[in-house]
Amino acid sequence: MEGSEGGILAPLIMLAITVFIIAAMWKVFSKAGKPGWAALVPIYNVIVMLEIAGRPVWWLLLMFIPLVNIIVALVVAIDLAKAYGKSTGFGLGLFFLSFIFYPILGFGDAQYVGAPTR
Repeated sequence: MEGSEGGILAPLIMLAITVFIIAAMWKVFSKAGKPGWAALVPIYNVIVMLEIAGRPVWWLLLMFIPLVNIIVALVVAIDLAKAYGKSTGFGLGLFFLSFIFYPILGFGDAQYVGAPTR
């Protein structure tokens, strides 16, 4: 059974990263006054994210359209960053490197300042 430890190591690392990201999203939701457990519920977590970012809930439908969903996710990430007083660059970080930037947002000192005004 030599080498079988390597077969379990990768899934354990992925599980640890997943739990960490969920905890970070939980904190992001909680800071905005939303239920943290919403981070665990598929589709509902997108609805909550849209509410925090100040976008209409019907944008959820846009998430099901190929290519459009990428643009919508980018806009929501930038609006989410601005809702916490962060820059557009931070929003790009949320979009491209979410596994780094969500923990920074959730566990850092960022405070929810409200949805950005347009």
